Amino acid sequence: MTDFIKGKLKTETAANLFANKTKESKALEFSPEATDVFNAGRELWKYYHSFNAILANASLYDIREYFQGRNEKGKMNVKSTDTIYTALISNLRKALNILANKIAPKVYEYEFLKQ
Repeated sequence: MTDFIKGKLKTETAANLFANKTKESKALEFSPEATDVFNAGRELWKYYHSFNAILANASLYDIREYFQGRNEKGKMNVKSTDTIYTALISNLRKALNILANKIAPKVYEYEFLKQ
């Protein structure tokens, strides 16, 4: 996946009856807002992996469950007692909200959703 993002995949040549077209892969460019989300998520992921009893390929839901725990009814708790986790998840949520606000107008402009 990281090779794809950096554009390090091999080029593909597709033979066509009328022309030969070469399909090249280029490095993906992300907006500063998307990069902030990625970096905030990476910091949370690093913190989670600093513990011993963890899942190697945990999702955000698994990480939240690990730190927030569950109540008697089996529902995930709203808050965590871990202050570092609380700060990291707060940073991630802020970055996600900023990115969502940037993307929202395009969602309607390109009619992914209708108003």
